[in-house]
Amino acid sequence: MPRRPGLSARLKLTLSYAGFLLIAGALLMAVVWVYLLRYVPDNSRGLLGIAPNRYLLVRMFAPAAALAMVCLLGFGLVGGWILAGRMLAPLTRIRDAARLAENGSLSHRIRMKGRQDEFRELSDAFDAMLEQLESHVAEQQRFAANASHELRTPLAISRALLDVARKDPTQDRGVVIERLHVVNGRAIDLTEALLLLSRGGRGDFTREDVDLSLVAEEAAEALLPLAERRRIALDVTGVAARVGGSAELLLRMTANLVQNAIVHNRPADGRVTVYTGEYGDMSVLRVENTCRPLSPDLVPTLTEPFQRGAERVRGDEHAGVGLGLAIVHSIVRAHGGTLELLPRPEGGLVVTVRLPSAR
Repeated sequence: MPRRPGLSARLKLTLSYAGFLLIAGALLMAVVWVYLLRYVPDNSRGLLGIAPNRYLLVRMFAPAAALAMVCLLGFGLVGGWILAGRMLAPLTRIRDAARLAENGSLSHRIRMKGRQDEFRELSDAFDAMLEQLESHVAEQQRFAANASHELRTPLAISRALLDVARKDPTQDRGVVIERLHVVNGRAIDLTEALLLLSRGGRGDFTREDVDLSLVAEEAAEALLPLAERRRIALDVTGVAARVGGSAELLLRMTANLVQNAIVHNRPADGRVTVYTGEYGDMSVLRVENTCRPLSPDLVPTLTEPFQRGAERVRGDEHAGVGLGLAIVHSIVRAHGGTLELLPRPEGGLVVTVRLPSAR
C-alpha cells in the first residue's frame, strides 16, 4: 500500500534525544533560578552588602546559560544521531534479510551476535521463520516434482498402450482395454489422494463430535476381508475417545493406517492391533503391526509424500501411490494433533495419533 514519505526512525529518535536533553537543561536552569538567584537581593548593595546583586548575576549567567543550551542542542543532535544509528543497526540487518527473502533468497540468515535483548529475539524469530519457509518451499517443490512424476507415469503407459494398439491391428483390444482400465484407475486414485491431501491440510472443514473408537471399528470392518485374505489377525480394542473434527477425514486417516498396517505386514500369520483411548486432554489412536524390522533412518521419511522406501514398495494390487501416511499426517495436523512413528524392536511399526479431546 503506498504511503506518504515521513521522517525516518533514526531522525525521530535523534530529535527525541535532543529534545529531552534540552528539556533537562531548561529544568536545570529553572532549578538554579528558583533555588539560588531568587534569594539574591535585587539592590545596589547585593548579598550581605557585598556586590554583585541579582541583576549582575543574571546578566553574567544568561549568556553562559544560552551557550550551554546551544551546546546541549548540538551534543544532543550529534550524539542522538550516533546513538540512534547504533541502536537501529540490528533493524537494518533484519530489513536487508527481509528484502533478500522478498527476492526469493530464503537461505540467508541474520545470526545476530551479542547478548539477548529485544533485537536479538526479533532476529532469532526471523531466522526461525526463514528456516520454516525454506523448508516448506523445498517440501512443496519436492511434492510438485514427485506429483508430476507420479502423474506422468500412468499417462505415459496409456500413451504407449494406445500407440501399440494403433500400430498393431492384430493386438487383442480386450487386453489393451483392461490394461488401460488399470492404469486409468491408478491415475484416478492418485488424483483423489492429492485432492484429499490438499483438503486435509487446509483445515476448512466442519467440525463435529467424533468417537475414534467407532471410527476404528468402522475402518476395521471395511478392511477385514483384506486382512482375512492375507491371514492377518485384526483386533480393535480400547475405549471411547471423542475428538472434534471431520468424521470423513478421521475415517480416511484411520483407514489409511489400518490398510498400511495390513499391507505392510508378514506374508501370513501377522497381526494388526488398533487401540483407542483418552489420556488427560488428549484422545489417542494407536495402530501396531508385525513385519520385518524397519531401518531407523527409514521411519522418519514415511510421512513424506511419495516416499515409499525400498522396503515398502509392493507390486500387487495394493501398491498404493505413496501418499497414505502423508495424508494421515496432513489430517492430523489439520486437527491440531501429533503423529508419532516408532519401529518395534521385534519388527513392525507403532503409529500413534494424539488429538485434542472433545471434552
